[in-house]
Amino acid sequence: RIMNDELFNIIERLANLLRQEVRAEGQSLGLQPVQQEALYYLSICNKYSDTTLAVTEYLGLTKGTVSQSLKILEGKSLITRNKDENDKRITHLNVTALGKQFLADTCPPKKFKEAINQLSSDSQGQTAILMTDLLKNYQQTTGRTTFGVCNICKYNHKTPNGILCGLTKETLSLDDTQQICREYAT
Repeated sequence: RIMNDELFNIIERLANLLRQEVRAEGQSLGLQPVQQEALYYLSICNKYSDTTLAVTEYLGLTKGTVSQSLKILEGKSLITRNKDENDKRITHLNVTALGKQFLADTCPPKKFKEAINQLSSDSQGQTAILMTDLLKNYQQTTGRTTFGVCNICKYNHKTPNGILCGLTKETLSLDDTQQICREYAT
């Protein structure tokens, strides 16, 4: 029990410090943390996950909050909306060059990178493994296991003609397989 409390306190403190630094970084463009979170998510998701609904699910917020955040991002030319070529009912949200540059400059925050770089390579690797295990366990415990990296999904199939999504039967680009997807399954 003491270990649970101690780990919770450490993770909560890290998250709070990250939020503070992210908030400070976002002020340069007048962004709130929720808008930065939406922008970051859109930069790491694939074509199956770049919709308003997926952003809403990923962030665990109301559709209204997300819609307002996306309007602000669009108004600041950080994202664009594009109709799907095959299904005009679907609107994809894409990060613009300006949005990508903002993220390159701020994610992860500079001070976080400095803190991580003070750890040895072995410690960085061990920490990543432990945190990944904790995340998997927490997702399973809470029943919120969606959104994972495409290349380790059970639907990701390597074929002689390339990489295929077994769920949608579509060919995937290498970039698609490196991003997160809302259809992820183990």
